[in-house]
Amino acid sequence: MTLPDPLHQTIAILYQAIEPPVIDGARKEAKPGGYSDSGADIGVALRSAGCTLATPVADPDPTQVFDWVWPDTAEGIAAALAAGATVLWANTVVFAGHPIETASRLAWIVGPDPQAMQAIDDKRETNARLLAAGLPVVPSWLIDGDAPDLDAEIAPFAASLPLVVKPLRGRGSQGVGVARDFDQLAARVAALAASRRFGSAIMLEQFLPGEEITITVMPAAARPGETAPFALPPVRRFDQVDEVAPYNGDVPVSHNSAAMTPAECAAPAIAAVTAACEAAAALLEIRATMRIDCRADAQGRFFLFDVNAKPNLTGAGRPGREDEDSLSTLAAAALGWRYPDFLVAALRAAWTNKETPE
Repeated sequence: MTLPDPLHQTIAILYQAIEPPVIDGARKEAKPGGYSDSGADIGVALRSAGCTLATPVADPDPTQVFDWVWPDTAEGIAAALAAGATVLWANTVVFAGHPIETASRLAWIVGPDPQAMQAIDDKRETNARLLAAGLPVVPSWLIDGDAPDLDAEIAPFAASLPLVVKPLRGRGSQGVGVARDFDQLAARVAALAASRRFGSAIMLEQFLPGEEITITVMPAAARPGETAPFALPPVRRFDQVDEVAPYNGDVPVSHNSAAMTPAECAAPAIAAVTAACEAAAALLEIRATMRIDCRADAQGRFFLFDVNAKPNLTGAGRPGREDEDSLSTLAAAALGWRYPDFLVAALRAAWTNKETPE
């Protein structure tokens, strides 16, 4: 079922006020501000597209982010629904047991299903699932940061260097680094384990030396006539720091990323990985915008290495936000969608667990 009359709904945007739990020894660190900045971007853009918003204040100021967003707590959601919201835009990290599960029986939801997102955020399990389906996935391994002898734990991987060291449930490029020799590997693993920022679960991933791109995939419902998830034009990443894209909070992605041209998108290797990302989204039964990071090996063949069920959706439009387009909004612009167009497309993919959706 699809959301009736998307432009005639009342939308409340949620931000992250709930600290994500530790799941199987892994922790996804909360973002400072809880995505309230992108929530305000979304609100201002949706209003410019003619949408009706339920906001915590009657006349929200585009420069004040918390004028536009509600906390994703049970109390915050209840307040948004009491203010007339028929759609809850979950611009937050959800997980099994999140209050959005209960809310989905009362309203339409824009965002991933909580249990599905929790599963997808386990990078190792998600990669294994995609690999079992025959999709090209970067080889990876899981180690325990609480092991009594970390050097012994990582010794078997000495022959696989260089390796990427990363949290199992990370956010952006935080905690990610490349180890080119065993000493670097030991140091990076020890540092991640000691910090406890991301829990004890640490992922090692084969480093690929080729080009990095990211592909945004939309649910079929986002565009009339679609019957399967569809990809936006890939975005090329460049100006990386030690082979890792810098965190977007440090360097705006508009400074180190650019959408590919139609001719570049038609290249066999790009067309193949785009199709693989669409197949991955279909396999994972996505309900919301998803972004998949990919990288090429020395022969130019691309592999999927990170599935992001809650991509950043910042966008230019508010005062002082001219440089804040996200990777997904850059991709949408290459398709001819302005930021509000992209958000309305995402809105069309809203889902609900109401027994009798209206």
